[in-house]
Amino acid sequence: MSDDVALPLEFTEAAANKVKTLIADEDNPDLKLRVYITGGGCSGFQYGFTFDDQVNDGDMTIEKQGVALVVDPMSLQYLVGGSVDYTEGLEGSRFVVTNPNATSTCGCGSSFSI
Repeated sequence: MSDDVALPLEFTEAAANKVKTLIADEDNPDLKLRVYITGGGCSGFQYGFTFDDQVNDGDMTIEKQGVALVVDPMSLQYLVGGSVDYTEGLEGSRFVVTNPNATSTCGCGSSFSI
């Protein structure tokens, strides 16, 4: 997608940089970072991340720095207006979802409710 189009989900520079590094480590340029939502966790829904070399019909792809973030339509409806970032801190390094649609989140930040 073009950088001048308003996207429903932000893919930050930090996240794109980390994805680029991980893809290089795997030596598979076809890999994309897939973010998804499943039922579960202590708050009802939880975020998941995986590398995938497929883009399915209906998936949204956001490209930045030559790498792609892929989101399925069901997950995207819960993530609109949010962002996928990568942070490094005292609690370790991880991909983080900031979700303005979540009415509550758990302490670890990996599950939420709407």
